[in-house]
Amino acid sequence: MLRKASSVIFTIVLVIIATASAHAQNNDHRVVLERGPSTIVFEPYAPNIIRVTFSLLKDPALAAPGYGFVASPTAEGWTHEKDGVDEVYKSSQLVVTLKGYRSGGRRPPQSVMDPGRYFSGSTPGADITFATPEGKQLAELNGWSMSVLNHKDGNSQLNYDRRLTDPEFYQVGASFASPDDEHYYGLGQNQEGFLDHRGHVVHCWNDYNAPGGQSTCVPFMVTNYGYGIVWDNPSKTTIAPHFNERTTWTSEVGDRVSFFIIAGKTYDEIYAGYRLLTGTTPLLPKAAYGYIQCKQRYRSQDEVMAVAKGYRERHLPADVIVVDWLYYTKMGQMDFVPDLWPDPKAMNDQLHKMGFQTMISVWPRFEPGSRYYDFLLQKGWFEHLADGTPTNGLPYDKAGSDIDTTNPDAARWYWNTIKEDILSKGFDSIWADETEPDLPPNGSYLHIGPGTQYFNVYPLFHTGTIYDGFRRDTPHRALVLSRDAWLGAQRNGAIFWSSDITATWDAFKRQIPTGLNFAASGLTYWSNDTGGWQPLPAVHQPAHPPLLDPSDVRDNVGDYDDYPELYTRWFEYATFLPIMRTHGSRRYNEVWSYGKQAKPILEKYLKLRYELLPYIYSLGYQTYKTGAPFMRALFMDFPGDPNVSDIRDEYMLGPAFLVAPLTEQGATSRKVYLPAGAAWYNYWTNERVKGGETINVSAPIDTIPLFVRAGSIIPTGSYIESTEQPQQIAKVRVYPGADADFTLFQDDGNTYAYEKGDAKITHLHWNDTTHHLTHAGAQAWNEPDSQVIDVQH
Repeated sequence: MLRKASSVIFTIVLVIIATASAHAQNNDHRVVLERGPSTIVFEPYAPNIIRVTFSLLKDPALAAPGYGFVASPTAEGWTHEKDGVDEVYKSSQLVVTLKGYRSGGRRPPQSVMDPGRYFSGSTPGADITFATPEGKQLAELNGWSMSVLNHKDGNSQLNYDRRLTDPEFYQVGASFASPDDEHYYGLGQNQEGFLDHRGHVVHCWNDYNAPGGQSTCVPFMVTNYGYGIVWDNPSKTTIAPHFNERTTWTSEVGDRVSFFIIAGKTYDEIYAGYRLLTGTTPLLPKAAYGYIQCKQRYRSQDEVMAVAKGYRERHLPADVIVVDWLYYTKMGQMDFVPDLWPDPKAMNDQLHKMGFQTMISVWPRFEPGSRYYDFLLQKGWFEHLADGTPTNGLPYDKAGSDIDTTNPDAARWYWNTIKEDILSKGFDSIWADETEPDLPPNGSYLHIGPGTQYFNVYPLFHTGTIYDGFRRDTPHRALVLSRDAWLGAQRNGAIFWSSDITATWDAFKRQIPTGLNFAASGLTYWSNDTGGWQPLPAVHQPAHPPLLDPSDVRDNVGDYDDYPELYTRWFEYATFLPIMRTHGSRRYNEVWSYGKQAKPILEKYLKLRYELLPYIYSLGYQTYKTGAPFMRALFMDFPGDPNVSDIRDEYMLGPAFLVAPLTEQGATSRKVYLPAGAAWYNYWTNERVKGGETINVSAPIDTIPLFVRAGSIIPTGSYIESTEQPQQIAKVRVYPGADADFTLFQDDGNTYAYEKGDAKITHLHWNDTTHHLTHAGAQAWNEPDSQVIDVQH
């Protein structure tokens, strides 16, 4: 069963084998079809969601989906019928047709048939269309493959990554028709700088050393054709959208092709389907929507306290302070260097009184000689080689081995140890660093099977270990910072970041499309290391005169003359991310650390973040209810505007704000495209501009281009220094020009009581005809409406 040698030979095989009849079986919630030696299964999960499975092995074809999925199949509203030679499975929202063999037609010339003596396709042909009941075609699968590993395809070496007791490895893949006007988004994190994946090969796996910055795989892709596809295979997967009029998916290891099609008239309907399949995004602690202060690293208890006091003495808002790695005596020791951290519990008690929460980094690594290493070794709880030896990174990486949290016993022990040794000191949340895992699992083995087969799923298990522990053993909401992701990781109270990026203008520019595609993958809470993580170069000569004077912070930025300018532009952008977190390997990394000229600008945006908290926190509630991200590339909200299909440097934050970061050194203006179908207000000047045009926008160093869509409601809050303080609704700003609705959400910000309805929900409606705002539901403010409602002009 060799994989097809070429598209020509695959066509021959399709013609020859498609003559085999398809035999259908109805199994309650699914239809099972046999075509030659293959089994094809249609399994619905909702009227707009169908799972399709192919395999040359019947048991894998009939097996349940893999890791990450939580939904159960249901055939309610679906019917199966024969339409001539076609098999048709349909609902009120989807029509799935497996095309049968049609006699007649032109036989391929003998010159095309002859190579079949030497080169054969790996599977029987299949052609499946996915359409709406109205006849609009959404997608068409036009081929699939399942081949034993072999020398011709150059993948035979993967057989060394399986034990004799493991099932046989196959390479699996499928191809879909790719129309000339189809665009592709999502697929996790790829930092090469493009938004539309069309014409770009995507390597969907966790790769710390990816050229543009670390990649992580979430194999969920949405398109402008009214559907999303979720690929159900955790091995390394290569997606090639729109090459030779096809989009192909190829997974390194599997025993079937399995994928979901989610149909939707809007992108939000597709995200609702993703939520159904993989789980709900819970609300984070309200503190996480504020400001997270971090650097690599606060080396001691005294440093942490000095930073906290610095924010409070300056009356600057901040909510979370992060203790990064190497606070311990050994990797995996789960302790604190006593001279540097004499009393972490007392430190946290004091920080809590000051309105701070603390996050601490806990790696899954254990070095030999640390107090738990021998216990874990005896239990067999490490990621390991075939002979049971723990995988390590020697000779260059001396940090030990990764605990295998795909093992439920190891996972429970790991959480309990964190709880007893770390959280007992008063820390509030966990930074789950190195969740790739840090030692790539290919060629190693996990509890669930060969690491090559399950290459990408460790982040799901690892963040789930910590989230489940928080839910079980603490009264407050979980917050887990993770480097990596997988399908369903959004349900684990996790926020994700783009790893150890460089402190350059290029890296900054590429963060925008990187985050937009990550959010488009169904995982809302993405951020990055504001300012870049890697150490600054000793000298950096800017292309243009710096907009901010670096001379008074040479001890921090060295001779990187334009770094205060870069950090300021990056900080402005971070203000309008789902998570605002700064990090990096500078000597100092607080808002007063980048010079007298930068300081008032950074303070301005820090305070603006907290002013907008009622708006941003309410967006988090909407994501919890719907699954739709609230950091949104423009294609999501303006599907009728062809100009936005690949705009990489603008986006919406919720329904109101269009954000256009400035990423060019020395620039004080930029061109901004305002999508058609709406009028827009310049946030800073209130100037109203019509949509469908590109305008030149002034952007001095203290201004990020920011627009508000006409027909928007933005609730803002009173000044607070942390979310521990009650925040009143100060204003409800209305931007006229269209009817508008907004759901204002308020609760305790720290528990899961909202899941049981314990929250204040206020529905705001603007009638643009009557020029009147009404509100229903919970009372959101005590002052007269005339003092709170602010209609912009």
